Amino acid sequence: MPTEPLHLVDSHEWSGLWWLPDAPDERVPGVLRYDRDGGAELTLIGTFEDRVMTSPRPGVMHVHEGTRSWDVILGVAEKREITLLGCIPTSTNRSFGARVKSPDKQVVSAQSALIGVHAANTEAALFEGLQISVEDVGRWAADGVFSSSIGGPGGTPFDGSGSISAKPLESTSVLVDGTEYSLEHLRNPPYVDELRGRTTARIRDTVFLQIAPPDACSFEEALASAKSLQDLISLATHRAAGVIWLRLKLKADGPGAERHPMERYVEVLYSPAAVGERDAKAIEHRRVFFTCSDIPFQEIVPRWCAVHNRLRASTDLILALLYAPAQYVESRLLMAVGAAEALHRALGIEELPMPNAEFKKMREAMLEVAPEDQRERLKSAIRNDMTLRDRLEALVNRPDQEAVSVLVPDVERWASRTVKARNDLAHEGRTPRHEFDELVAVVEVTTGVVILNLLHEIGLPADRQRAIVSEHPQLRMIARWARAELVTPEA
Repeated sequence: MPTEPLHLVDSHEWSGLWWLPDAPDERVPGVLRYDRDGGAELTLIGTFEDRVMTSPRPGVMHVHEGTRSWDVILGVAEKREITLLGCIPTSTNRSFGARVKSPDKQVVSAQSALIGVHAANTEAALFEGLQISVEDVGRWAADGVFSSSIGGPGGTPFDGSGSISAKPLESTSVLVDGTEYSLEHLRNPPYVDELRGRTTARIRDTVFLQIAPPDACSFEEALASAKSLQDLISLATHRAAGVIWLRLKLKADGPGAERHPMERYVEVLYSPAAVGERDAKAIEHRRVFFTCSDIPFQEIVPRWCAVHNRLRASTDLILALLYAPAQYVESRLLMAVGAAEALHRALGIEELPMPNAEFKKMREAMLEVAPEDQRERLKSAIRNDMTLRDRLEALVNRPDQEAVSVLVPDVERWASRTVKARNDLAHEGRTPRHEFDELVAVVEVTTGVVILNLLHEIGLPADRQRAIVSEHPQLRMIARWARAELVTPEA
């Protein structure tokens, strides 16, 4: 790996010259600043024309409401090429008739900043790979780089001697449809930090993921690949795993290749679903659903690629509850039930209530006796489709049944109360027949069922599924809610 990547949690600043791609000679000085909360913001000493104007005839100019935005702004700052994507002016100060003439000022917000390249747009295929660091990827990798010992030969365990060693690890890779996915390690050599009050010896290992597609990819495609890996780690750790840094590898013949014969990387500053804290404590082992010890890297990546593509809608809905938790239980209810319904449809396990030929005959007979002005409405309402309750009950039959029985002790009660809550909220805008605690239980148990199904689809062994529902703190709590709120009372 070349120089240290730009971490998304840090603040960065570049001073330079900036211009629009169709006016490369009209360069405006300014400062680009990035921080995790505000994103990338460019402050110009001068302005780009952001007014919407038309000229119906020579010498006449009409200024309309609204402002322009720019797909791309290019710049050079501190010996780096910079591309800003998705740019919107947020503030423009022009001076007309001022007592003292001074430069205008403009502030532009950018969705993303590419540090190290000039790109024409987000679709340009400039990159031959990417590297990404995600929170807790080291815990998930379960490589065991370090080992330690206390005490030396012939000494007692508490004589103050000891050692820490790091074993060299080769990269682990797998090929999926021509794309190579790799688990990489960067180990800094041991160093001693001598302070006035203490001395500390350190060895540091950084784990990151690398993707190398068979053909050059665009920025948009690279972001999609990065999000897929972020989602995998989020599912494995059952938390919003933030992106710590992301960098793209330029093609050997990419822009500026004649000036830079060596490998070149582009730092990406953007706003992912969650920003990673590189110095925060790693997640506890007991809170991780699975690691590469449970499913090896060479197996989990191909499985995840297949599952993520096939079950994208359901996966996105469930992970959204981790990335951006809804503040209201009603919102969580719609997302959890929507994820369950989308999952069932995507699994391809649909069972029609009756053969289509019989259904059509029955529907025609029903429409014959209906008032003529109501037939079209009834025709669209009568469908040969599984109900939500059917779909929920089908989902609980897929994962390990011993694990399911812990999470959903009364399937019939859970399914009926979930359907009732969703229908009341969708059709009446409220859930009057559910107490708050029961509604929370409905949301959490439904979420747990979807998660168990996703874990089942990626091939998590049955014994690991059972361990999760009995040992993971969150799922143990869900099981308690289910027993308290979603079990039919004894007569």
